[in-house]
Amino acid sequence: MRLFQFTRFTLVLLLTGLSAGCGSWSSPFGKLSPYKIDIQQGNDITQEMVDRLKLGMTASQVRFVLGTPLLGDPFHPTRWDYVYRYQNGTSELDTRRLSVVFEDDKLKKIDINAAAAPTRVQEGAGK
Repeated sequence: MRLFQFTRFTLVLLLTGLSAGCGSWSSPFGKLSPYKIDIQQGNDITQEMVDRLKLGMTASQVRFVLGTPLLGDPFHPTRWDYVYRYQNGTSELDTRRLSVVFEDDKLKKIDINAAAAPTRVQEGAGK
């Protein structure tokens, strides 16, 4: 009985060593990766929200339509920045930015910088 267990152990060890040394053999563990969650950050500003903006609106009306701005610039208090970033588990990245500028508490300018197409983030970037 002990000889059978020793032989079986030796055979498994030998096959494992031989298969690990083979360069063309693809390990099934190499295809496994951890689950990556979707990451959403900032204010999700839709086109409908932008369409509701009209020049001459007050700051409180703009805040009602768009919500509280993500970034408040201490050097330019009349400028509000709304930034949205979405990265799904496959590293597709969507970044959008909307800036509104006020003059005398009235909306003077709307600046939309939207990414034309989602970009792909390189694996390991930001580490």
